[in-house]
Amino acid sequence: MEPSHLRFAGRVVLVTGAARGIGQGIAARFAAEGATVVLADRDDAVIETSQALEAKGASVFAVTADVTVPEQVDGLFREVGDRYGRLDVSVHNAGIITIRPLAELSLTEWRQVLDVNTTGTFLCCRAAIQLMRHFGHGGRILNAASGQARQGFIYTPHYAASKFGVVGLTQSLAKEVAREGITVNAYCPGIISTDMWDYNDREWGKLLGGYQPGELMAKWVSEIPIGRAGTPEDVANLLMFLASDEASYITGQAINVDGGMFMN
Repeated sequence: MEPSHLRFAGRVVLVTGAARGIGQGIAARFAAEGATVVLADRDDAVIETSQALEAKGASVFAVTADVTVPEQVDGLFREVGDRYGRLDVSVHNAGIITIRPLAELSLTEWRQVLDVNTTGTFLCCRAAIQLMRHFGHGGRILNAASGQARQGFIYTPHYAASKFGVVGLTQSLAKEVAREGITVNAYCPGIISTDMWDYNDREWGKLLGGYQPGELMAKWVSEIPIGRAGTPEDVANLLMFLASDEASYITGQAINVDGGMFMN
């Protein structure tokens, strides 16, 4: 495929939480579509991820940054602006989960999950719109929500609250910046084959009782209408559309990518 035919050739994309899992899949797909991709994560593994993509000919750059630290977020976006002179798509994918009955959930653990998933998304949105406004090209903001922004699962009240918060933030900001050519949408993955879901299967299985590793995941996947777990590529497919020019009339939406697990 000629570079001029690549969907995101000449565009700059930032992806947080890009060291592994869904974020890694999103970053790889944007790179394959011709974008210059900045991969950010608090885990140093993001450097290896970036190097692997660069070895395949991708135009990428890695930054270690913690989305819960305002100074690091602002520094990350400032570096993007200084290095590339534009930001077209900002994907706020960084997220964490823990599984705990509410009575055993400490305030520290509650705050850790909300800090990454909700406050981190707020900090990234704030920095992204400032940069997009500065360069005046409009842009696309894509925030990671979850199936748990549709329905809270058992033993994850803090995670569910964090993801409902992301959807509210997305809707409010979408109204604020719509006339500036900036769209803001959220994506809601269901069960996706990643390290996070390996953890979920193991920890939920213990609390729900009697499940060996892999059994609970298999049970839940069997109830998905499409009949399989999703992949990071399935999520990336949705984002390719939401980030494109064709999606310029779509904003303030939270879109499921879950094989039919939730239909609302």
